[in-house]
Amino acid sequence: MALTPDDVVTKQFQHVRFKEGFDPDEVDDFLDEIVVEWRKTIAENEELKAKLAAYESGEATPAAEAPAAEAPATAEPAVEETPAPVVSKSTPDLEPAAQSAGIIELAQRLHDEHVAEGRAQRDQLISEAQAQAASIVAEAEQKGREERARLEKERTTLEGRITELRNFERDYRSQLRSYIEGQLRDLDTTATSSGSTPVSAIGL
Repeated sequence: MALTPDDVVTKQFQHVRFKEGFDPDEVDDFLDEIVVEWRKTIAENEELKAKLAAYESGEATPAAEAPAAEAPATAEPAVEETPAPVVSKSTPDLEPAAQSAGIIELAQRLHDEHVAEGRAQRDQLISEAQAQAASIVAEAEQKGREERARLEKERTTLEGRITELRNFERDYRSQLRSYIEGQLRDLDTTATSSGSTPVSAIGL
């Protein structure tokens, strides 16, 4: 299916999820310029085709035939009987038609070049936007992996610290219990020794 200016105007692109990318307004302005030039070329092409059709059908007379039509009026009657006017009348008909065909061919070639250039620039813009989006996504994924690795390392470090603190607490409680039990035993021993001392020994 042939691409038309309306296809360019109504074309919708998907928006990327990141802020980086081309300015949508600049892209729209450039596409608008392409559409204007494209429509102008199509209008010129249609006008040239209409003129050529008019020349071929005989509805319009090329400007080159005007001098040839006036020539028999100024010539002598004897010259009018010769077949020369017939030859001179058919020659100008071919020249404008050939010129019109050349102009149409040139216009068509320019139109094709404009269309090809517009498509190439469009494809380039899309390719660059896709490449930039892929680069941004890859960079974001890389940063995500690095952040996950950092958090995993911190988690491992914290878990090791928690284990050390738990061991320290267990050892501290054990040592504290042993110290308290030892102090209690010493108190019991001191109380027992005091209870078994004779009364005369304390001066009574």
